[in-house]
Amino acid sequence: MAIKEFSIYKLHFTSPLHISNNREDYGVSLKTYSSDSFYAAITSTLSKLGVDIPVDGYLGCVISSLFPYYQESSDSVATFFFPKPFSFSFELSDLNSVKRIKKVEWIDKAYLELIINGKDVSSDSMTNDIQGTYLTGNKIETDFIHSDVCERVAVDKNHGDSTPFYIDRLFFRDNSGLFFIAEGDTSLLDKALPLLSLEGIGTDRNVGYGLFSFEKKSIKITLPDKADYGLSLSVFIPEDSEQLKTLVNSNSCYELQKRGGWISTAPYNLLRKNTIYALMPGSVLYGTGVICGKIVDLAPQGLIKHPVWRCGRSLFIPIIN
Repeated sequence: MAIKEFSIYKLHFTSPLHISNNREDYGVSLKTYSSDSFYAAITSTLSKLGVDIPVDGYLGCVISSLFPYYQESSDSVATFFFPKPFSFSFELSDLNSVKRIKKVEWIDKAYLELIINGKDVSSDSMTNDIQGTYLTGNKIETDFIHSDVCERVAVDKNHGDSTPFYIDRLFFRDNSGLFFIAEGDTSLLDKALPLLSLEGIGTDRNVGYGLFSFEKKSIKITLPDKADYGLSLSVFIPEDSEQLKTLVNSNSCYELQKRGGWISTAPYNLLRKNTIYALMPGSVLYGTGVICGKIVDLAPQGLIKHPVWRCGRSLFIPIIN
């Protein structure tokens, strides 16, 4: 086994946060922010700062999606959570324990290291570490991410008619928040984050949602010396169909999702991006390296004068599957 060090960014939100799902249902907010959406926010912020974006859209580093972390106070140690690999399986004798483990969505770093190194974690004693949707040996408040649904009103600009709607707002207890890890040259990322933290991420930034403070640290993860599979920590878009055929076999586990959304830069705010299918964090694929995938331009052809980058370059860590 080998220990590898990554850059890690902790985001602590100073205002409510709403992250739209695929159906763009305001009444429900996701509790994570995808790497491709965050990467797009970074490139947009760099453009506002007058920084030239490389012609291929690559900023010099690859980032994971944003995952939750729990931290009771500024002096306490944070517990970082990663998506449960889609390949994770278990053998438990107690039926109630099986039901509980099926609800787990997040595993802490200690369990991540056990799983990717092929260690057996399928034991009845593991159920003592199941805390809601989290699997951790550390004591946490399971509602450290909690939501509040409030009513708002949309006003028709042409007729003045008002239509009420509901929005699910996320709040983080104590010093908790979301984090991501990065691999590569983070200099452009570091330029963008101070302004992005003041403008916010997610939906309804125009009313002050998604503002955050941040700090950059490092994290060490114990990786297997040799593994034939990779665990994706980001949204992943394969280079082409041939690469996808190579990565997917009978032991691969993955989730496909259509990615797209609205263009956020004026005067194109009413235009939608083109869409593309991607593999989501937690996917386990054969033969992947540390960084794999491509960046695509989703700008509607002939309707917009600049590229709209969707980053499908994913950060992979090896996993014994």
